[in-house]
Amino acid sequence: MADAENPVDARNFADSQNQADPKGASAAKNMVDALVRTRRSGLAASAALGGLALIAGLAFRAVRGGEPAKAENTPFTNVDEDEARLMLRAMVAATVADGSVDAAERRRLDEAVDAAGLDRDGRAWLEKELADPASVDEIADPVTDPEAAARIYAAARLAIDADTLQERQFLRMLAEALDVPEEARGRVDRELAA
Repeated sequence: MADAENPVDARNFADSQNQADPKGASAAKNMVDALVRTRRSGLAASAALGGLALIAGLAFRAVRGGEPAKAENTPFTNVDEDEARLMLRAMVAATVADGSVDAAERRRLDEAVDAAGLDRDGRAWLEKELADPASVDEIADPVTDPEAAARIYAAARLAIDADTLQERQFLRMLAEALDVPEEARGRVDRELAA
């Protein structure tokens, strides 16, 4: 249990959530999925396969310029717990990039927390991340493969409407730190704007 002496960090957040879930579902993956599903407009509103599948498909199309073959076992669909945590941290950091969490963003976060079934430790972790979000470097440094980088960028971009200068600047800095090509960033932006 988290307290002042034992703050909930990204790793023990997911570990505590996984222990509480008898099905073994990933807490970070559940939260990423729930955050994507709470978007009420555009591409996310029509996501039938789930948030992680939407992120993976968006990243695949951004980097490779087309749809994956149905039988293709692509690394774009392989999201492990560590990557899901980075996605979640990027999504939270993007949400607070403009210095505040507006009422609509707060409502989405609360809905996602409820949908993901986070316990008290998970909620405490989220509040800590909102108060002190991960830096671009903290998010990007552990990422070593371009497919993961594209997925993490797509998750952060999907988390917000990018309607402020600070949010757009955060996304640009994140993409640069992750080495996501400008062409791929443009594809993500265009697809989400459609």
